[in-house]
Amino acid sequence: MSIISSNIKFLRKKKGLTQQQFADEIGIKRSLVGAYEEDRADPKYDLLKKIAAYFEVSIDDFINETINEKWAPKPKGNPANLRILSITVDKEDNENIEMVPVKASAGYMNGYADPEYVAKLPKFHLPMFTQGTFRAFEIKGDSMLPLPSGTIIIGEYVENWADIKAGETYVVVSKNEGVVYKRIGSRYRDNKKLKLISDNPVYEPYEVSGEDILEIWKAKAFLSTQLPAPTPEPSIENLTSMMAEMQRSISKLQSNN
Repeated sequence: MSIISSNIKFLRKKKGLTQQQFADEIGIKRSLVGAYEEDRADPKYDLLKKIAAYFEVSIDDFINETINEKWAPKPKGNPANLRILSITVDKEDNENIEMVPVKASAGYMNGYADPEYVAKLPKFHLPMFTQGTFRAFEIKGDSMLPLPSGTIIIGEYVENWADIKAGETYVVVSKNEGVVYKRIGSRYRDNKKLKLISDNPVYEPYEVSGEDILEIWKAKAFLSTQLPAPTPEPSIENLTSMMAEMQRSISKLQSNN
């Protein structure tokens, strides 16, 4: 018997419900309840969320923990808690890099943990990213200039948010802000907010709560179709300043000798 099937059966009985009563509560056929509890079928992700919410259990615990009389939920907000991460692999069992275009950002908020949704995202491989779990996100707007809108950020999945380092850039997926690419202004602490900073100083920093955050990906590389502009030729003022600095350095060396 799988974890999910045993959890459904245990929680149903704990509420004192028959299979028919539980089926009526959830809005499915009784035969499906029997199939789930006997491990002859698996509920789809949307139904799993509904069942977990009905029993007031987190979806993480419902899928990954054996729930019985000795079981206790993990403390809320613990960064070491397991989080659901759906991935895809190629024919050789190598993880793909799934691509989340700007147009798919809204859908990603609902489907980020749904294997069927993730399987439909565009996929690719890069030879330098073979160890770890990576995802690509297209960014929009000018809040992270000099990286222009349309740049694709390749991020590595951060499982333990305590590993987040202030001053580095991450893709943060949250319920209210959606998918954003920002520089982190503070380390993650339980029950504290995470400060997000734009590289473009026109935009003010803001904070998101830990309960609002769904995923965090550490930026590892970026892809852009806009190549950098050439370095401008030095002006007379710049050349004069450089010569003066060189003269000061030479004079300092001579005085030391």
